[in-house]
Amino acid sequence: MSRADLAEVLEVEQAGYTHPWSAAMFLAELEKPQARIDLLRIEGHLAGYLCSWFLCGELHILNLVTAPAFRRQGVARRLLAHAIQCRRAQGLERVLLEVRLSNAPAIGLYERFGFCRDAVRKGYYPDGEDAQLMSLSINQYPPRD
Repeated sequence: MSRADLAEVLEVEQAGYTHPWSAAMFLAELEKPQARIDLLRIEGHLAGYLCSWFLCGELHILNLVTAPAFRRQGVARRLLAHAIQCRRAQGLERVLLEVRLSNAPAIGLYERFGFCRDAVRKGYYPDGEDAQLMSLSINQYPPRD
């Protein structure tokens, strides 16, 4: 992602969440050396994006969003697989994330990737909803193609 993508990313973010990230939050991520925002475009349209941090062998997924017009088409799966594959060459050992307990489709996606449910973080989200903490050991992830 670059600054030029911000307006389009914000449009998808606002369509995907009741408590979306702000422009300032995305711009701050662009300045952090550990941060990366991967975009997936399909036929010129932003289909989704994944925001992550990579520190000390751990990839922390911060935000994974699919544009409404591209849902149920494998966008999130492709973004997640891409992020994991890119970081493997840099010594990736583990992937971490939090997901709303009410987001059954996302939890199902992560479990299909091999993520384990580790704990529940009470009141994690601004509206008070709990988060499921999940992790994936890179040893559990399918081997490289």
